[in-house]
Amino acid sequence: MDALKKLHRILIALVVVSLASCSDKLTETNIDPNVVDPAVGNPNMIMPTVLATAATDYLSKGWDVTAGVVQHIQHDGWFGGINTYEWGPENWANYYGMLRNNAYLMKSNQVFHQGVAYTMKAFVFGMITDLWGDAPYTDALKGEEGLFEPVFDSQETIYRGILSDLQQAAELFATGDNSGYLAGYDTYYGGDPSRWHKFANSLALRYAMRISEKLPDLAKSTIERVYSSGVYIDTPADDATISFVGSQASNGWPYNFMNDDTGRSNFRRRKPAETLMDQLLSTNDPRLPVWWAPVHVQWVADGSLTQYMDNAIRRDGERLSVVSLPDLTLKAEIDAGHKFTRHFNPALKGANDPTLNTNLYVGVPVGVRLPDYHNGNPTPGQEVENQHVSQMSDLYRYNTDQDMLKARIISAAEVSFIFAEAALKGWAVGADAETHYYDGIRKSLQTWKVDGQYSNFIAGDGVRFNSAIALEQIMTQKWIASWTGSTEAWMDFRRTGLPALTAGPNSPQPVLPVRFIYGDAEVFANIKNSQDAIDRLEQNAYSNQANSQWSKPWIVQGTGKPW
Repeated sequence: MDALKKLHRILIALVVVSLASCSDKLTETNIDPNVVDPAVGNPNMIMPTVLATAATDYLSKGWDVTAGVVQHIQHDGWFGGINTYEWGPENWANYYGMLRNNAYLMKSNQVFHQGVAYTMKAFVFGMITDLWGDAPYTDALKGEEGLFEPVFDSQETIYRGILSDLQQAAELFATGDNSGYLAGYDTYYGGDPSRWHKFANSLALRYAMRISEKLPDLAKSTIERVYSSGVYIDTPADDATISFVGSQASNGWPYNFMNDDTGRSNFRRRKPAETLMDQLLSTNDPRLPVWWAPVHVQWVADGSLTQYMDNAIRRDGERLSVVSLPDLTLKAEIDAGHKFTRHFNPALKGANDPTLNTNLYVGVPVGVRLPDYHNGNPTPGQEVENQHVSQMSDLYRYNTDQDMLKARIISAAEVSFIFAEAALKGWAVGADAETHYYDGIRKSLQTWKVDGQYSNFIAGDGVRFNSAIALEQIMTQKWIASWTGSTEAWMDFRRTGLPALTAGPNSPQPVLPVRFIYGDAEVFANIKNSQDAIDRLEQNAYSNQANSQWSKPWIVQGTGKPW
């Protein structure tokens, strides 16, 4: 669908919601002027708001806070919440706002819109329980009935409900009926029930694997049922995504060069975590240069230097009179073909001097005290880039790229990795774990337009399938493939402990967190029910309070995972 038309539809939906308050029936009693009456409202008008809000929220966490947890990124400024999990209470009002909007789709008498509503209800409640734990579910969204303090349902109840809703959605989409749909309002699949059917079934695979340690029989039967149906996302063309129009900051890729503040700090502050960078480098991963840029100034060992680190940089070997240049100046010069280096003499390293990384691609160690000083940065702080650490690639500098810059909810690669893990468990998913594992890698490379290097990549050490470490390999490649959608990698780590991530030295606790902290708005407004949910969290040596990011929710209680 044309990008501008996509933006147009989303804006129409937002206007419709706001104009509902301008009804000329304000004098009538028992009519809320701030909502759309489902009896007369067009469900197409609300649908793009639900879809766009859900996808962009998933992206905003998936390459920010949860990307910090799973060590895809680190920040070298404003780093506490990203690098060291120093989180405060996190409110979920926006999620229940999505669900309130989605409830209007649910009330539609159109089969297609009901299917979309069941699917999005499952996805949004899945995010809530994944991130926080127990939550209002059965009694949620009943404020108009006078229920303002809903009971928090158990995670088991919510996950069972999610799978039930997804099965209901699949049955609706299987009819092929999209009557009542108006072209241009479905920002995921253009009103195609068959592709929505694949999406709903693929989400069922995700949540079935999520509960595989706690409810293995239900997980097994769900995954085997979906596999046998043959209806699931099996090509990147069917990934659940939205792209970005990019005509302005509000509809462009977030935190890019063009949308950022005048100092471009948000773009510069997001750096590759050393954990991810080392993995990509160790296997010569072709996705590396798609996501990250080479350092602007590379360290070069030089035994003739009379001090450990030179106080000037060099352009094409010629020593300049400055130790750094602005990042845009460096980029322009590098784009013109120049090469910048800075010399050091390893023989003169003192006890307090930093160890320098001479690679062309460099990440930031996880959870260090002063990440902006890493790798001998001559300009620490937040105003200038660290010229000796990689930035995001040029892809992420701009507002839009219809092929690459997408909010991706679930992918064909993820589905293949789920089947690979299921095969290891002995479940009936056709091919063996090795076949599904390679399929997952191939589909991820296709997504990032580097599948021409697939054969060489899978032949390399550390990638070539090894049955002795199969689960570790599957989870590692799934972790990499979740780039910009890292919430799923966090959930996988939480239930498997893989990849074997560890907290950095400046983290308040030596282990990674397992949940968000219930927000103050909910705790204070729904005191008894929120406290009951907090009491059901499992406390441990790392729980610094009962409602802690290290207190274990039901989904990992008794599993010994991830720590």
